[in-house]
Amino acid sequence: MSNPMHDVLADWKAAFDGHRIDDMADLFTPDALFQGFDPDVKVGRDAVRAYYAAVPDDRAADVTVLAAYTIGEETVGGFADVVFRDPAGWRASVHLSLVLRREAGSWRIRQYHVSRTGAED
Repeated sequence: MSNPMHDVLADWKAAFDGHRIDDMADLFTPDALFQGFDPDVKVGRDAVRAYYAAVPDDRAADVTVLAAYTIGEETVGGFADVVFRDPAGWRASVHLSLVLRREAGSWRIRQYHVSRTGAED
């Protein structure tokens, strides 16, 4: 059996690296809570879509899953280290915490929160 945290983050990375905004938004529940680099908490797929649309399309992410745990049959949580980067050498390291919810047989991100682990390069 595959691990939903690894699977969702692999899909997230592929969509992020490819700057596929609609694929990114589809990974989230319709009512997802989202806290990215922006200090404002965002709610819902449309807000997630708008956030990722503003990210430069040459950015990529390196993801390492640190932990995943089961909350219930339909919910899992976990943590990852993510390094965002671009070809010019910009880098930003974050801890990412996620809560995933299974809806209609698919795992979606219900809650997404990043915390910077250092200064941007």
